[in-house]
Amino acid sequence: MRKKIIFATGNEGKMREVREILRDMDADILSMKEAGIEMDIVEDGATFEENAAIKAKAVAAAAQAEVIVLADDSGLEVDYLNKEPGIYSARYMGEDTPYCIKNKNLIDRLEGVPDNKRTARFVCAIAAALPGGGVVTTRGVIEGRIDYEEKGKNGFGYDPIFYVPEYGCTTAQLSVEEKNRISHRARALAAMKEELEKKLFA
Repeated sequence: MRKKIIFATGNEGKMREVREILRDMDADILSMKEAGIEMDIVEDGATFEENAAIKAKAVAAAAQAEVIVLADDSGLEVDYLNKEPGIYSARYMGEDTPYCIKNKNLIDRLEGVPDNKRTARFVCAIAAALPGGGVVTTRGVIEGRIDYEEKGKNGFGYDPIFYVPEYGCTTAQLSVEEKNRISHRARALAAMKEELEKKLFA
């Protein structure tokens, strides 16, 4: 019997990325909506890993079935700003504040700061709630720096200000294929895929 994996999101873009990376696993990959689960989850953990685990366990409890539930939590850490906005990236300056305003605020707070002190990273933690109650977490990171203005239309969120020196552009200027290959979520998912294959698909 094929295993079922529920990914705790309603974001279609994220689901496409997840399905692409996990496509050769012998499992059906469902969104929360496809699994018939609708719930608001309070993410009050102190780390990306804790928040991802909170989501995964809550959805697993709601599923009431032998399923694997994956959940992610991700954000931007800016070293010069004491790793802000960090786990509050989505809620930074208010959840309904447009990212163009959030991005301008970060650029303004780094005014006059040289390249070598504008270092930042995107972090993604993924938690898997396994049948039987165990939880496994993985982390993916992409290093870069905060640019001086928004550039690119391919990304969302903080992508237009996140400059990746090895590619010479922001993550919003990368093609979808390139971004999916190097993104923090892609790296965390690839690591999770290895963990699941060892534990459940071996």
